[in-house]
Amino acid sequence: MRMNKRDVMLSLLDAEKELPFIPAGFFLHFDPQYHQGQAAIDKHLEFFHYTRMDFVKIQYETVFPLREEIRKPEDWLKMPKYGLDFYQNQVDIATGLVQAAGKEALVIQTLYSPFMCAGHTVGDDVLLRHLHENPEPVKRGLEIITESLRIFVRACIDAGVDGFYHSTQGGETSRLEGSALFAECVKPFDLALMNEINEKCPFNILHVCDYVDGYRDLTPFLDYPGDVVNCSLKLGDQRLSGQQVSELFQRPFMGGIERLGTIKQATAGQVEQMVKSVLLTAPERFILGADCTIPSTVDWNNLRVAIRTAHAYRPKKGGLK
Repeated sequence: MRMNKRDVMLSLLDAEKELPFIPAGFFLHFDPQYHQGQAAIDKHLEFFHYTRMDFVKIQYETVFPLREEIRKPEDWLKMPKYGLDFYQNQVDIATGLVQAAGKEALVIQTLYSPFMCAGHTVGDDVLLRHLHENPEPVKRGLEIITESLRIFVRACIDAGVDGFYHSTQGGETSRLEGSALFAECVKPFDLALMNEINEKCPFNILHVCDYVDGYRDLTPFLDYPGDVVNCSLKLGDQRLSGQQVSELFQRPFMGGIERLGTIKQATAGQVEQMVKSVLLTAPERFILGADCTIPSTVDWNNLRVAIRTAHAYRPKKGGLK
């Protein structure tokens, strides 16, 4: 029986099953007029069908508002807990996409981490300063944010999403890398959400986000749950292969393409050659993708070519396993 996209992605997690092709997927932020309601659902579906990617990844656009009353660490005790009404648009988009595409493909909801949402609340620099000055009240604020995000997570699960693309920040080289603050004020709140979604959803992607800065050490993330790991191949002064990342995290790897590299401005032939070079060092169980969100200005045709190339690729020996 011919596999649909949903079957292929789920088979990726079963080492005993052969894959008919290498799955692939990219994602980007759409213009603001496509952030609400049916317009957002239609744009996600247009992108999914045009690029022919292998899952629907829902962009998250409900950013926490700036709270000017949080000016010092102790003010985090005033952090409000946003309820379901705050997330309703995002949940409605998830519901619509599950209904439209869920039988054909996995529907994966983007989930920002509590640390990231705290940064949206006061600004990244202020958040880091508050953590260094007096972490205890900031931790309480992060607890409130985590409780709020749990409302969103559970509503999306009820809507039928298959999992989450959970993005973690805070452990970058220029932030809290290797510090007790990361271990005590960032990681526990990541894990509180990720452990829950890992228990309730069949397919979750751990995204170690380098949007702000890179990493010299990925060790703090090795025990994060997630069926697949997505991260940059740059690690300090070295460059890893997809196979090395997969072995490090002991799970399939998603990535290989630099979001700010060739994919941005290239001919179809250049994109095809780039993808083929990535596939030469990719692990057997692998999703072709980018290291983070692709710039919105990218030509969708380049993404379509990259995905088509992954689908058509066959190793010289042994086939796909």
